[in-house]
Amino acid sequence: MSTRWNDVEPIYWQLKERTIAMILDGTLAEGDALPSVRTVASNFQLNPITVSKSYQALVDEGLVEKRRGLGMFVREGAFDQLVASERQRFLQTEWPATLNRIERLGLDVEDLLKQKDKNEDKPA
Repeated sequence: MSTRWNDVEPIYWQLKERTIAMILDGTLAEGDALPSVRTVASNFQLNPITVSKSYQALVDEGLVEKRRGLGMFVREGAFDQLVASERQRFLQTEWPATLNRIERLGLDVEDLLKQKDKNEDKPA
């Protein structure tokens, strides 16, 4: 996890978004324990209240559950829930702007697919 924070969003929100990204990319799987509040606070030089607020936001969204005396764990179904919400957010907010730009540039589906194929042929 990166230690850089932007000045645009609250740090607790950025930490929540980074945790969500870790679930989506498989770094944190369903059933995995999240690092303790103290560990995260120490590693990133954050106030433990900031970390707790971030974790509570994940609980409120139903992605993480508290297990008394054990810590916080990624809930079963969290990955699918996140994929569905991220797809919905993309289609509602990002896709219209992307589509508008594609149309302004005069691109069509064939152009885009050709470019995709070219990018896939490049060595990583």
